[in-house]
Amino acid sequence: MKAPSTIGQQTYGDIAPDFADLTDRVLFDEIWERSGLSPRDKSMITVSALVALYRVNELPPHLEKALNNSVTPDELKDLMTHLAFYAGWPAASTALGALRAVMRRRSVSDEQQGTDK
Repeated sequence: MKAPSTIGQQTYGDIAPDFADLTDRVLFDEIWERSGLSPRDKSMITVSALVALYRVNELPPHLEKALNNSVTPDELKDLMTHLAFYAGWPAASTALGALRAVMRRRSVSDEQQGTDK
């Protein structure tokens, strides 16, 4: 069995313990663990929503989660390019910058992440 999530407590526990508890128990331990969609699909959907809604604070950790859930950097770049025409160029541009920062933090080279098409 998977260990209970603590990201809510780590992020908001000091200021909003109830919010942190809901984040951990409901969002990550229930919603993210439902069996209807794969973790990979959930990550693609979540990243798409965050890009489209211009949620720049929430995007980096979900980019990390997407990469951990087997979404490739090239797929994320393609997702953001596609969304540029639906969610707006600034949203996609900002998301690509966030992806760049995540990739640098992970020390992933161009060769390791694949090449652009």
